[in-house]
Amino acid sequence: MALRRLLHAAGLRYGLHRKNLPGKPDIVLTRWKAVVLVHGCFWHRHSGCHWCTTPATNSEFWNAKFAKNVQRDQQCVHELLGLGWRVATVWECALRGEDAPRSADLIQDWLRSDHQQFETGIIRPQCSFSA
Repeated sequence: MALRRLLHAAGLRYGLHRKNLPGKPDIVLTRWKAVVLVHGCFWHRHSGCHWCTTPATNSEFWNAKFAKNVQRDQQCVHELLGLGWRVATVWECALRGEDAPRSADLIQDWLRSDHQQFETGIIRPQCSFSA
């Protein structure tokens, strides 16, 4: 919600959870043919993030569940790119506290760029654009 408020305040208009797109992206910016996937660090396995922990009990179950989540995320990004959509991934840790406005600014910069993908998270203080 914090990211959505910031993007709206910046004048960006978007749709939510479009069912006709792979993975029902969290934020859909049709004008830029771009989507924003907001991933929880725990559920989507943000590598190296201190919020990405694994429960000590029933680890076989959790590891299988997490592996499916990561595989599904990768498949959705691949399909979205194949359909000509640009894809941004914003990790939960990049939206905590004072980091949220910076993430919204980075998304705006990415929208104005010609890059197909964007990812931001607290362990990656430099945004990473990949063509």
